[in-house]
Amino acid sequence: MAGAGWPRSAHASEQAAQLVRWALGSNDHRQQPFAVVDKPAARIHVFAADGQWLGSAPVLLGSAYGDTSAPGIGERPLAQIRPEERTTPAGRFASEPGRNTRGDDLVWIDYDSAVSLHRVRSVHLGERRQQRLASQQAAERRISNGCVNVAHAFYDRVIAPTLGRTPGVIYVLPDSTPLATYFMAASAY
Repeated sequence: MAGAGWPRSAHASEQAAQLVRWALGSNDHRQQPFAVVDKPAARIHVFAADGQWLGSAPVLLGSAYGDTSAPGIGERPLAQIRPEERTTPAGRFASEPGRNTRGDDLVWIDYDSAVSLHRVRSVHLGERRQQRLASQQAAERRISNGCVNVAHAFYDRVIAPTLGRTPGVIYVLPDSTPLATYFMAASAY
């Protein structure tokens, strides 16, 4: 089984399940807590260092489809980020707990690109982020500037006690690039 206690009813795609099997089977997560961000399904699956499934939830992702970050994007103010640059990058990331400029706790996914995992925040009321997070349609959950947003309760119950306290690994599945481009070894699982 891909992760102890992980129900496939957690809306996990086959690619997400394959990646979890590989991470655990190869110890790629190096006995650290880890998460799989399933961009096509707009969901996150979180696991303890021992592979125990801790929870899954819908996420908000970058509004633009794509698997790479624009060069230098982490150095620019949000107002200078073009719509097509608002991607959530795919790959394997060594995560670190941290804080934003307002002092809110978060988990850095890719510090240089300013991509983090944090509680959903309403930036503009018209974006309806809370409602989008509750939508059953993955496409509705594409609204962020590239960060991965989760519900406050999920962050507080699952993320903060694990990835929010210690280094970990965050695997982000690609939107359209073949899985093997980012996770070649996972194809054997």
